[in-house]
Amino acid sequence: MSRRTREVAWVGQARKAFEAFPRRAQDILLDALTIAAEGGKADIAKPMTSLGPGVMEIALAHRGDAYRAVYALQLHEAIWVVHAFRKKSKRGIQTPRQEIDLIRERLKRLKEQLR
Repeated sequence: MSRRTREVAWVGQARKAFEAFPRRAQDILLDALTIAAEGGKADIAKPMTSLGPGVMEIALAHRGDAYRAVYALQLHEAIWVVHAFRKKSKRGIQTPRQEIDLIRERLKRLKEQLR
């Protein structure tokens, strides 16, 4: 029995931010998204439980910077990338509050659009 690979879909601003990442960082994050699309979870992905079930964050340390991509698993048939950003804060691993608020807003809008 073969598993069906889900589509990876992007919120426009997330795609634009992602494309500004260094090429190698993009490749690693895309590999992690492909694993998710195939039904798995990459080692660099973790649940963002504060945003609800099925919301995951891929965290990548690359050349002294921290890159993040946040995706939702439970929106229709696709894996939806709702946010991508370079984490600027050097203290702690916690995702900054303004990024959490932006993710929450994008998830809300996306759910409304997909109804």
